[in-house]
Amino acid sequence: MTRTGFRFRLILPLVALAVLAACARGPRDDLPLEQFTAAEIYQRGEYELARNRPDDAARYFGEVERLYPYSEWAMRALIMQAYSYQQAGDYENARASARRYLDFYPADKDAAYAQYLVALSYYDQMDDIGRDQAVILDALQELRKVFERYPDSEYAKSARMKFDLAFDRLGGKEMEVGRYYLKRGYYTAAINRFRNVVEDFQTTTSTPEALYRLVEAYLALGLDEEAQAAGAILGKNFRSTEWYQDAYVLLTGKGLRPLAEGDSWLAKIYRQMLRGEWL
Repeated sequence: MTRTGFRFRLILPLVALAVLAACARGPRDDLPLEQFTAAEIYQRGEYELARNRPDDAARYFGEVERLYPYSEWAMRALIMQAYSYQQAGDYENARASARRYLDFYPADKDAAYAQYLVALSYYDQMDDIGRDQAVILDALQELRKVFERYPDSEYAKSARMKFDLAFDRLGGKEMEVGRYYLKRGYYTAAINRFRNVVEDFQTTTSTPEALYRLVEAYLALGLDEEAQAAGAILGKNFRSTEWYQDAYVLLTGKGLRPLAEGDSWLAKIYRQMLRGEWL
C-alpha cells in the first residue's frame, strides 16, 4: 500500500472484504503483538473496523504507533486511530489523536482530515439545543479552521455547511433563553437575548421569530415605536413568514402599523437594510 493511496475510506465494504480475508494471517490474540510487523497489526485494526468494533481498532492502531514509532505505518495508524475513536463516540480521544497527528505531521496531505476530525469531535456532541453552548462555540472554531486553512480540501465544503448549522444552533440557544424570560415576564432580559439574535445571528433561521418576540416584548412594555420598527423589519425581509403575519395582527390590534421611525436600534437596522447593509 503506498502512502498516496491511504485514506480512511479504505474501510469501505469493497476493501473490507480483502481485509477480512487477509486477517487470517494477522496477529492472534494469544500472541504478543511484538511478534508481528507494523503492517500486520495495522491490518488487524482495519479488520476490527470492518467488524464494527472501533474501540478494538483504535487499540491496534495505537499499538502500531507504540511499537513502530516514526514509521510510515505509525503515521497511517495515528489518523486511523482518531477515526476509530470518532466512530466509537469517544470524542475526547478522537480529538487527542487527531491533534497529535497535526502536531507531528502538519504539512501532510491528511492534515485537513485530521483537523476535520477535531471539529467533528465537538460537532457530533451537539445532540440537542439545550446542550452547553461551549460545545457549539468549540465546534464553530474548529470547523472554521478546516475551510480557512484547507480551502481546497475535500472537507472544506462539508465543514462550511456544518459551520452554518452550528451557527444556527447557537442562535437557537439564544432564542431558547429569550423565550424563557419572555414567558415569565422578564421583558428586558428577553429583549436583550432577542437583540443578540437580530444583531449577531441575523443570517440564522431564528431571526424572524426573534423580531416577532421583540414586537411582543416591546408592546408589553408600552414601547410602541420599537415594536413598530421590529414589525417593519419583518415586513421588509420576512413578509411571507407566519411571524410577520402574527406581528401585523398584534400591531394593528393596538392601532399601530409596521413602521421604522425614530432613533431606536431597530430603526437604525431598518435604515441599514435600505442601504443593503443588513442581511
